[in-house]
Amino acid sequence: MMDPALARDLDEEERPTRDAVWRGLALRCPSCGKGRMFDGYLHVADHCPACGETLSHHRADDGPAYLTILLVGHIMAPLILIVFEVWRPAPLVLAGGFTVGCVALSLFLLPRLKGMVVAIQWAKRMHGFGGQD
Repeated sequence: MMDPALARDLDEEERPTRDAVWRGLALRCPSCGKGRMFDGYLHVADHCPACGETLSHHRADDGPAYLTILLVGHIMAPLILIVFEVWRPAPLVLAGGFTVGCVALSLFLLPRLKGMVVAIQWAKRMHGFGGQD
C-alpha cells in the first residue's frame, strides 16, 4: 500500500502546460497527446481513447468563441484594409471574399482554441482535473 503523503505528492506533480497547450491545439488529449480530444466538431470526449484520462470536467463555455472572435477580427481587419488600399476591389467582391474568409477562419480556429482551453484547464488542475470532486 502506498503512503498517502507520497500519493498526494505524486498527484500534485506539476503538469507540463506548454505540451498540453500544443496537444490541445492539435485536437489531442492533453495528457498523452495520442487520443482524439473531440467526439465531434466541438463535443469533448468523456475519456481519452488512448490513455483513459477523464476529460468531462472541462468548463470551456464561451471562452473559445471569444478567443476566436478576437483572433479573426485582429487578422482580418488589417487584411481588409490592405486589400482595399492595394487592389480596390468592388464592394461586393470585397464583402463576399472576406465573409467567406472570416467564416472559414472561424471554423478552423474554434475547435483548436477549445482544445487549448481544455488543455490549460487540465494542466492547471482546474474544475476537477486535479482528482478532487
